[in-house]
Amino acid sequence: MGSDTEEKTMATAETPENLPVLYFGHGAPPLADDELWTSQFAAWSAELPRPKAILVISAHWESAPLTIGATTTVPLVYDFWGFPERYYQVTYPAPGAPQLAASVRALLSGSGTPVAEAPARGLDHGAYVPLKEMYPEADVPVLQISMPTLDPEELFALGRRLAPLRDEGVLIMGSGFLTHNLSCVDMSRGPDYAPPSWSAEFDDWAAQAVHTGDVDALLDWQAKGPAATIAHPRSEHLAPLFVALGASSGTTETARSVIDGFWYGLSKRAFQFD
Repeated sequence: MGSDTEEKTMATAETPENLPVLYFGHGAPPLADDELWTSQFAAWSAELPRPKAILVISAHWESAPLTIGATTTVPLVYDFWGFPERYYQVTYPAPGAPQLAASVRALLSGSGTPVAEAPARGLDHGAYVPLKEMYPEADVPVLQISMPTLDPEELFALGRRLAPLRDEGVLIMGSGFLTHNLSCVDMSRGPDYAPPSWSAEFDDWAAQAVHTGDVDALLDWQAKGPAATIAHPRSEHLAPLFVALGASSGTTETARSVIDGFWYGLSKRAFQFD
């Protein structure tokens, strides 16, 4: 049974059909200080149908088997180090989503996918940092699940299994970063410096592949993408895109970039799959 808070929220929300699927870069805790980026997230959410619940797959939670996070409101996971204390005081008390968790279990059990539970595991910064800008009232039930693997084909298949949630009014979010090599970031130069060639080239290639629906190339990104292993020395920030591609289930021809540009040389491009 869902919580009273979730039931009230879902009862008063519209019930849109076939919600879009999102993939975006979540930045870091200082995202909240970037006026342009925060305004872009706020404007984006204002244009979206109001979801009944949100399912988040973040670059910052890898756990096998696939694990369902908290279905009640629990403390956030401050999974970062060395930042000013104010970033550790941020709260985002979104309602839990037990009904959504039950739907996830049902969809995955039907395909034989093992599922674990982590009832004390709150939202990490890949989830709450963008959500705080998109839904600042924290009034939409949110559920986070782990990535059980970084294998693109398996994550795409996972997205395909989760796709029916869209017809239940669930907004599926993949939160990562389209290019992500922190060893090449120069924080002393400020957020707006021109991106290095490896980041710009991979961003352009990925955007073209998404917009033309070239899923095969995206799943084979290490071989097909320019400067791929520089753009992603490890693929956890690209991996949520594969879930989003699977959940879009053939709607990639309607994919569009909602946010583009660079932040400290990294691509902050965001996609919406309608």
